[in-house]
Amino acid sequence: MMTLSHFLVLGAILFAISIVGIFMNRRNLIVLLMAIELMLLAVNLNFVAFSHYLGNLDGQVFVFFILTVAAAESAIGLAILVILFRNLKTVEVERLDELKG
Repeated sequence: MMTLSHFLVLGAILFAISIVGIFMNRRNLIVLLMAIELMLLAVNLNFVAFSHYLGNLDGQVFVFFILTVAAAESAIGLAILVILFRNLKTVEVERLDELKG
């Protein structure tokens, strides 16, 4: 049977993988966005696990708000990525300062 600690360990592993993804790759904007999304999903997993363990729906409702904000953040990030690629023909984060104008 799956206990709360199983879900918390899985959430911690996912969060650690996303932290490693952010620190190991600071050049590619797509990988950074994916690591941030993985971090948010790890937090959502913990919210759902605690919500189920405590027997209330507050954590699960809060997850819907987080997913909504994450979808908006992804849309804005991908829009910036498209503009960056159109103007500079690259997706390197270091060249973002060239978009000033």
